[in-house]
Amino acid sequence: MSGEARYEIHQTAYIKLVLHALKHRTAAVNGLLLGRASPDAAAVEIVDSVPLFHSQIGLLPPLEVALIMIEEYYGEKGLSIVGYFHANERYDDFELATVAKNIGDHITRYFPQAALLLLDNKKLEDLPKGKERSPVMQLYIKDGSSWKLGGSKGSNQLTVKETSANTVLLDYISSEKWKSITDFDDHLDDISKDWVNAQLFE
Repeated sequence: MSGEARYEIHQTAYIKLVLHALKHRTAAVNGLLLGRASPDAAAVEIVDSVPLFHSQIGLLPPLEVALIMIEEYYGEKGLSIVGYFHANERYDDFELATVAKNIGDHITRYFPQAALLLLDNKKLEDLPKGKERSPVMQLYIKDGSSWKLGGSKGSNQLTVKETSANTVLLDYISSEKWKSITDFDDHLDDISKDWVNAQLFE
């Protein structure tokens, strides 16, 4: 059952998706999660993330182009699309958007235990106070035909692989690294811009 899987996100994937949301604070943003499942499908490892869009995030043609390029690039590295992340436009909006559910549904056709991560602005706000050690997003998983919040029964859990990830994230925020993150919107406007964001961690 996909609902019983455990999810672990690497620091690189985690930081990239949060910085993407911070760069476009007044817009909804989204992106894909890359990784692999354990042989028994009991654990999903999220190794990387790719920021997709910050303008018209529901448009199909740019999404299809992005999916092809991302699958090709990461497939050579032995990784596949294992989920999706989303940040809502409004700071106080904690609902899972229809576009997030639709894209999540599409991914589950190929990867049934896909993770859907929704950025939690309240947790992000608490980060500088130093108390927040858990991921600053909510995990949703597909349960039948609907998406349910993971972790409520303690069986579906999202953890960050590196325990210092939130400390590193704070350093990136204070040094305004979010200004240099590139998403697919940026790349489609100017193909010289690197959607892999290799320079971000140099």
